[in-house]
Amino acid sequence: MATNDTIVDGVAGRYASALFELASESSKVADVEGDLGKFQSLLDESTDLVRLVRSPVIAADDQSRAISALLDKVGIGGLAANFLKLVASNRRLFVVQDIIKAYRALAAKARGEVSAEVTSAVALNDEQIAALKETLKASVGKDVTLQSRVDPSLLGGLIVKLGSRMIDSSLKTKLQNMKVALTEVST
Repeated sequence: MATNDTIVDGVAGRYASALFELASESSKVADVEGDLGKFQSLLDESTDLVRLVRSPVIAADDQSRAISALLDKVGIGGLAANFLKLVASNRRLFVVQDIIKAYRALAAKARGEVSAEVTSAVALNDEQIAALKETLKASVGKDVTLQSRVDPSLLGGLIVKLGSRMIDSSLKTKLQNMKVALTEVST
């Protein structure tokens, strides 16, 4: 099931495609997606883990041991765990977040969905997520899967990435734009 889609370009895309093919063959696409989502949540919560996966000075063996211990502790097993251990042993952990993003896009495409990333200043409640999904569905004509994350530096509003489109309605960006406009007026 080779694909030339832009979501599978580069090293991360090749790894994601290979994992997706294996997961498809064993009917484990959703399980692997859930485990990868759990690992992404760990990355979002821990700067130390991000440092571990991105650091070129940490030996591959040390990275592999640390990843194995972490996966065992949080209950990530099976295909996803074996894949993450392989990525660590191949010294490709630095692209694991891109691999996860590409895998999610492949899984969403296989389900006939579009994947969107939403960044908000505070966590969105279920009602807000449902309303956002409906709005995006009306815009693109397909069901939308949301991956949300919180970035308090936005102060308010949202940043929505849907395919190659990005909608930035964050208060931080609006304030920066006002600052630029006021600077231009005063000069």
